[in-house]
Amino acid sequence: MTIARRPDTEEPLPVRWLGVAVAVVGALALLGVVVAWPRGEAPDLGVQPTTYVDATVTGVEDGTCQEIEVDALGDCRIVSVRLTSGDESGTEAAFRVLATQFEVPDLAARDDIVLLDVSTSPPEFRYSFVDFQRSVPLVGLVLAFVVVVVAFGRWQGVRALAGLVLSGVVLVSFVVPSLLRDENALLVALSGTVVIAFVALYLAHGVNRATTVALAGTLVSLAATTVLAFVVAGAAHLTGLANSDAQVLRVTAGALDLRGLLVAGIVVGALGVLDDVTVSQVSTVAALRRADPTMPARRLYAEAIRVGRDHVASTVNTLVLAYAGASLPLLLLFAQGDRPLGRILTSEVIAAEVVRMLVGSIGLVLAVPVTTALAAVALRPGDDAHAGHTHGDAAGPTSWPAHGPAPVPPAPPVPRVPPVPPAPPRSPWDDFAPRERHF
Repeated sequence: MTIARRPDTEEPLPVRWLGVAVAVVGALALLGVVVAWPRGEAPDLGVQPTTYVDATVTGVEDGTCQEIEVDALGDCRIVSVRLTSGDESGTEAAFRVLATQFEVPDLAARDDIVLLDVSTSPPEFRYSFVDFQRSVPLVGLVLAFVVVVVAFGRWQGVRALAGLVLSGVVLVSFVVPSLLRDENALLVALSGTVVIAFVALYLAHGVNRATTVALAGTLVSLAATTVLAFVVAGAAHLTGLANSDAQVLRVTAGALDLRGLLVAGIVVGALGVLDDVTVSQVSTVAALRRADPTMPARRLYAEAIRVGRDHVASTVNTLVLAYAGASLPLLLLFAQGDRPLGRILTSEVIAAEVVRMLVGSIGLVLAVPVTTALAAVALRPGDDAHAGHTHGDAAGPTSWPAHGPAPVPPAPPVPRVPPVPPAPPRSPWDDFAPRERHF
């Protein structure tokens, strides 16, 4: 009796189920995008139409100006500018900065600034300072970022940048408008982040088994992060009103779910760290599998999880420092008061950041064992998150298939050597034959 063996190209059952689960989640995310797609007019946020113009400072003089709130003269600075945009471009103008306007920084000649233009105001009050022009340094920084990514990542870096652009498109065209129209924040956050995860991972790393495993680990951790964020935000009674901009939204668009907006921000922020960890863990498992194709899944998991612990330790520290750095001015402000430390940490302004940091960190930690376990079971020798793409050389893409081990190149042919005929049998008379002598 002959038993038919399963072909090596057939996917194992866990891999097939994993691919089906990822496909189902992707289909549900697309359905969620369709259901929560922004429709109708956005609520009026009470924002008045404004006109901004660019200008270059030509001089700053000290003087006295009429106070706005009281009928008296006060110290001020008269800033002369040359307009570089708008209907009055090329003309000279001036605006006044009162000594009580601490939000206006010290200006000097040749500073490029942005002015608010209120054409209906008197000439001395028509222009007011808004901000510095930052287009040139920011554009230069973006170009430097693109050059560095492409120079190191090559074609894969180009695909990663394309994924970044598409992720921004999803945020701008779907997530933000849907939240603004008071769509369900949980549905919008999950649908948008899942679509971003699909686009970013598959576009950057290719459609292959390793990327699917990384995507599955990302989706599981993302779901856990979302549920935990909603539970903690409700238990901590976070209203989302700690931010002054959110307070404006509450007044001008009272129907918005500000707590949902807070949770959606946590979920979107967590995705940026999760895909980094999951891809790294899959790459670690793939490298170990290539080094020892016979290594059992249990030992493979144990070896890869050591790398994951180191990665988590450093990344969690990065998250904490990043959030602490963003809140540093606020912490300094609280430190000048006499409020107890416990009251400061439990105030909504700080508590919202603590929840954001800790929920994201918990999702990050969960991503490591989940992704490592999936990779240890699903990956085969030759599976790689970069399969089918250039491996850092200039020879172009390899011909590895998207699934299955890499083919072993044939060995070079060995030249055929003619057989040596056996020596004739030695006769006993040869011992008495005369021998040649060489002089």
